[in-house]
Amino acid sequence: MSIKPIHIIGGGMAGSEAAWQAANMGVPVIIHEMRGVRGTEAHQTDKLAELVCSNSFRSDDHTSNAVGVLHEEMRRANGLIITKGGEHQVPAGSALAVDREGFSEDVTATLKAHPLVTIVREEIDGIPPEDWDSVILATGPLTSIKLAEAIRAHTGEEDLAFFDAIAPIVYFDSIDMDKAWKQSRYDKPGPGGDTAAYINCAMDEDQYNAFIDALIAGEKTEFKDWEKDTPYFEGCLPIEVMAERGRETLRFGPMKPVGLTNPHDPDVKSYAVVQLRQDNALGSLWNMVGFQTKLKYGAQAEIFRMIPGLENAQFARLGGIHRNTFLNSPKLLDNQLRMKSMPRLRFAGQVTGVEGYVESAAMGLLAGRFAAAERLGLELAPPPATTALGALIGHITGGHLEGKQSFQPMNINFGLFPDPEPGTVPTKDEEGKRIRGKAKGRAKKGVQARRALEDIQAWVDGQRESVAAE
Repeated sequence: MSIKPIHIIGGGMAGSEAAWQAANMGVPVIIHEMRGVRGTEAHQTDKLAELVCSNSFRSDDHTSNAVGVLHEEMRRANGLIITKGGEHQVPAGSALAVDREGFSEDVTATLKAHPLVTIVREEIDGIPPEDWDSVILATGPLTSIKLAEAIRAHTGEEDLAFFDAIAPIVYFDSIDMDKAWKQSRYDKPGPGGDTAAYINCAMDEDQYNAFIDALIAGEKTEFKDWEKDTPYFEGCLPIEVMAERGRETLRFGPMKPVGLTNPHDPDVKSYAVVQLRQDNALGSLWNMVGFQTKLKYGAQAEIFRMIPGLENAQFARLGGIHRNTFLNSPKLLDNQLRMKSMPRLRFAGQVTGVEGYVESAAMGLLAGRFAAAERLGLELAPPPATTALGALIGHITGGHLEGKQSFQPMNINFGLFPDPEPGTVPTKDEEGKRIRGKAKGRAKKGVQARRALEDIQAWVDGQRESVAAE
């Protein structure tokens, strides 16, 4: 019996990975890639999986780094992108960086050679026809305008963003709560009745002025050529732009000190206050309210650590403002990456609300496997939440907190993983000395990494057995 093909729109990191995964499960795929017919503002070639910006896949350390764990999980799942990245590796210390031309040429040749993969060069400019009953849209942040507008018309005006204003996100356990405190402005209860929904970091006048000076002087990134028409919106101006409008602007904006009392120094009125809002359901990540920025990453880390309570802050994500296209995935997608209102459509890659080459490919890996399993009449559960793959899909389909505009794209990080089980994190080193400070954090991450790889291996083995039985 012949198996109907899965249609994959987009041949980037996610689309290429989705095609490879589905084809290797015995299901034919057709990749529809518009480059070769029509280019984009950023791509230079018509090769599949072209690396548009950096050539780095970031850390390859799977013992204590979340992206390294994701690398290893994808290797165990026979990932095309991570395998070819390794075959075209160039020196970059502990990071995995690749020869971009050799990498994309090899991915293209490998998919062309697969007997179940067909590559069609054409632009899909609307919702695919109904007889395409299994479709993966993996069009990325440079989705063609016509297709993006078609998706937006179907999902609703507010459920597809073309503009990404990102505030930095801090790991909770790196915030000094001997200086910071929890309180909502005027002790006003939030939706859950909590009157201490924010973490607050107070500044005196000298600290505030030094901070403003650093913001104005800090090195900024420039919009890429294809982003230069991206407008600033008054509701999400970069903090350095606000600072340049006047020294007091931030004190009357995101850093206003009213309605807050510092319990560490209750008799002194704060001159300015930086607020952080809980960013995920686990409570491990907190975002800096109103702190979207075009500062370069190094400058961000240095300047934001001037804030009392954040001197030792560790960032799960730094801020930015750029053109992007991403869905309100928690509202629109189920845990199989299907659109709830049109289940024949799946989404993969950055459009789902992940950031980064590897994360995009990871969503392609999952979408390809989900779609192929469905074609074969199998049920495939998502990977456990304890894995990097499971943590990512959990984030984009429900790990955020409820609220308007609360969902933002994210790289993989340990803040998306559940905490280790009680008693599993060592408290003493091999010499019997108590583990403290940064070593304590590394020990926790090591436990999370080992657990993730054990659990992903069980998930991969279980799926392999199901497909073999079919």
